[in-house]
Amino acid sequence: MNIMETFKKVAYWILISYYIYVFGYASLEKVFQSKQMMDGMNFLGFNKAWTLLIGYGELGGWLIVLFGLYKPAFRNIGMLLLFPFAVGAFTAHMAHHEYSHYFNALYVTVTTPMMLYLDKNFRIVVK
Repeated sequence: MNIMETFKKVAYWILISYYIYVFGYASLEKVFQSKQMMDGMNFLGFNKAWTLLIGYGELGGWLIVLFGLYKPAFRNIGMLLLFPFAVGAFTAHMAHHEYSHYFNALYVTVTTPMMLYLDKNFRIVVK
């Protein structure tokens, strides 16, 4: 294995480690209805039902990514399912000028395509 391949693997695992942390934290905060998260989601215009729906959606995708640590194909499916949540979170935080909260949303939005690109088993073919 050459140095570039080693760098790609290390970069991938660093990126996915924080990615798993961000979605795990965010989804569990919503599902367990922490006051801070519920108040923040309410400020963004999401009532309790929508917050729980988003939380369970994120939790499902997060669990698929975790399962993908053992079966790599599932990791990519989980990331594809979580990508709309990432883009939505980034858009919502930027639209409401919540710059103190947008880094994690920006991170998962940008790193999803990067990680899919770095995964040698993932390809999108358009004919």
